[in-house]
Amino acid sequence: MGEVLPMPGFGDLFTDLRGDERTMRVSYHPERGAVVLSLWSGAVCRGSFRLATDEVCRLRALLAAIDADAAPPAAGSGGATAAVEGEAAAEATEVIQTGDISGTTQRAALPVVPAPRVA
Repeated sequence: MGEVLPMPGFGDLFTDLRGDERTMRVSYHPERGAVVLSLWSGAVCRGSFRLATDEVCRLRALLAAIDADAAPPAAGSGGATAAVEGEAAAEATEVIQTGDISGTTQRAALPVVPAPRVA
């Protein structure tokens, strides 16, 4: 996974809904121009993603939209309809593209590297 450094002063730790000591660490590294998202299981880093700082605004906009959609409707707002008991809610059938995924179909799979065998 690479060198594991202490959490920088500018970051945060989030707990996974599933528990089992799963966490996500978000840390800002201005010297690298990156925000690092790392997934942890207890004290073991299972994976990381380095996001360029110029992409942070796009991620923040997505999270703000999710936050606005997940917020409970304000009391007295006429736009929301309550589901009647026993009545199934209609499922959304439209697929919404949430980011630019153009060019992803042209990517080749990484080669499989056999793991060394230990006797």
